[in-house]
Parts: sequence; structure tokens; C-alpha cells
Amino acid sequence: MVTLNKIYTRTGDAGQTALGNGERVGKQSTRVNAYGTVDETNATVGLARLHATDDMDAALAMIQNDLFDLGADLCRPNMAKDADSEYPPLRIVASQVDRLESEIDTMNANLSTLKSFILPGGTALAAHMHLCRTVSRRAERLCVDLAGVEDVNPDAVKYLNRLSDWFFVAGRVANDNGADDVLWVPGANR
Repeated sequence: MVTLNKIYTRTGDAGQTALGNGERVGKQSTRVNAYGTVDETNATVGLARLHATDDMDAALAMIQNDLFDLGADLCRPNMAKDADSEYPPLRIVASQVDRLESEIDTMNANLSTLKSFILPGGTALAAHMHLCRTVSRRAERLCVDLAGVEDVNPDAVKYLNRLSDWFFVAGRVANDNGADDVLWVPGANR
């Protein structure tokens, strides 16, 4: 369990931060950018929850917890050393990805087929879901960038990829199961 007695430590004043394994890196590092953007995604989910009811709120609460798991995963490099660790780090697992896929399939079953791209908007919840989608896509791009130079849990990248899809479909659900989707009209303002 985490204990936070003092919020400021001054250890980051010189532009460095500690990873989960104690290693110090620059705050501009790709790893810190990746898990920082996962944290930003979590904050956008918190905003979306202000507009969600019951089942959607419960699903978003699970996603918020998963995003903390994902941040913990990304802040601990050197996956090859996990087996040797006295305290194995928390990692995203395939079942978390599978749950998102199952939820996407369930939500998508009630939606009509799209014949146009969707503009972010409609209800307040749908607009927030699209914000969550775009921020999670940025987190995914940063994780893929990180995976190009360092060890990254492949399930972490998969989770973010499914998550942005989840937000897209949930946005349609929030727009009266797609009936109130705001459709893109190519060249409408020429």
C-alpha cells in the first residue's frame, strides 16, 4: 500500500524524477511522457464520469483503476528482471485487454453501422468520450515510441489501442446509441 505523508519532496526540482525501480531520469524522457499521458487520460475519464450514469460510470471507474495499473507498469522498466524481483511489478495483463474487447462488442451490438466519420460532440458525455479517445491515442503513440527504444509490456500497448476504441464506441452509446452522432459532411463548407 502506498503512504503519502508529504506531497512535495523537492527531489524533482532539477528536472529529474524517479521511476518505479528507483532509477532517476529526466522528466522529458519518453517513458515519463508515456505514463504522464496515461495519467492525463485518467484525468479526462474523471471528467467524463461527471456526465455518466450507472453502468457507464461503473465501466469508467474500472478503466480508471486500469489506467493506474498501466502507469505503474510503464514506470517500471526492465521487464526481463521481473522474475528476479523480490516485489514483482504490476503489469497490464491480457485479461484486461479482453475485458475491453468484450465491452466494446456488447456496446457495439446496439449501434447502427457507420456510413460517415463522426465529429466529436453530441451529448456532454459523448464529447468527453472523444476527448478521452484522443488523449489515450496520444498515450498509445508515446508507448509505441518508447517500445522502439526500451522494453515495454506488449499488453500495455494493446490495452491503450483497445481503450481508444472503447471510448469511440462509448461515445456513440452516449449519443443515444448513435442516433445523435454528429456526422462529418466532407466539403460541406466550401
